[in-house]
Amino acid sequence: MTDLQALHDATHTMVMGVLNITEDSFSDGGLWLDPAKAAQHGRDMMAAGADIIDIGAESTRPGAKRVSEADELARITGAVKTLIPAGAVLSIDTTRASVAAAALSEGAQIINDVSGGTLDAELPHVVADHDCLYVVQHWRGWLVGSKGANPDQDTSVYEHGVLTDVHDELMRQVDGVLAAGVKPERIIIDPGLGFSKPGIEHNLLLLTGLETFRATGYPVLIGQSRKRFISAMLTGAGTAGADGPTMAQRDDVTAALSALSAEHGAWAVRVHDVAKSRAAVIAGNTWREYA
Repeated sequence: MTDLQALHDATHTMVMGVLNITEDSFSDGGLWLDPAKAAQHGRDMMAAGADIIDIGAESTRPGAKRVSEADELARITGAVKTLIPAGAVLSIDTTRASVAAAALSEGAQIINDVSGGTLDAELPHVVADHDCLYVVQHWRGWLVGSKGANPDQDTSVYEHGVLTDVHDELMRQVDGVLAAGVKPERIIIDPGLGFSKPGIEHNLLLLTGLETFRATGYPVLIGQSRKRFISAMLTGAGTAGADGPTMAQRDDVTAALSALSAEHGAWAVRVHDVAKSRAAVIAGNTWREYA
């Protein structure tokens, strides 16, 4: 049985591997829809050093359409039933209370709610009724303003600066989750890189301001993997080809940011290429020991 408090209070940055069981996730949509392939990918990430597997069955990329509740339930519970016997620590990327409840009843240990308790008001209550960890992510609405060059342009204006506004808004979300009965020692926060934050100037300011979020006393999850601001960095540096940055290039930058996040005390990094970020996190954790 997983020691949830030890998991919550981990002193070294962990690696959370992404398992997208979706048709349309931006970098790996459709790859793991087959249940056997999804289970094998989860086991492969564990073998590569993933401390946690984060299972999602609904894409949150700009322009994505919601999947049915029945499809999300079937995909999530199928993967959970396969990976729990393999000894996996499972995080469930969902905004639906029903999916969270089903996954927790099958043995999942973490709920990763990208809406931070705002899309389904019952989800925090489900968490409060179970002994699990709860990732509360900064959120400004379900793909609001999905049009134009910046798909979430209508929600990416930060009046007091991105670091201040994201911190304050996220803490208000945490207050709502606490009011629903979730214990503070079960909460992890996530500044939501890429969510209503399309540019380099949004996301790097949040990463360089990681200590602002750590100062809240809550562990901080960083989900930078393959985000479009990474592609923008590579394109701006002139290293992208005619078709844009390769996936390997994106994963290299993701790993570099994983090392920096570990150095500065992130609780975990959420990544697609576990092996690259595992090595990077080891370097970052070791650096922190000697700093």
